[in-house]
Amino acid sequence: MEDERRKILGRLRRIEGQVRGLQRMIEMKAPCVDVLTQVSAVTSAMKKTGTAIIRANMTRCMTEAGAGQGKEDFQAALSRYIDLA
Repeated sequence: MEDERRKILGRLRRIEGQVRGLQRMIEMKAPCVDVLTQVSAVTSAMKKTGTAIIRANMTRCMTEAGAGQGKEDFQAALSRYIDLA
């Protein structure tokens, strides 16, 4: 589990760097095609990271959610994520 956590944190750090690069591109008035390509790359990286988080933590997340409102909250959060994918 600890190894998965480190991998996820590494992914998030890379995404953070991509977003900073995207900010610089906007500041430097980079061509729209280049900016949109980077936005697509960041979006894809976030989707993959979300999937990795779900896979690594599904059992824990479901246990924490339990029944009742917690279960409904988890299902709603999962639905929001799926709609992004």
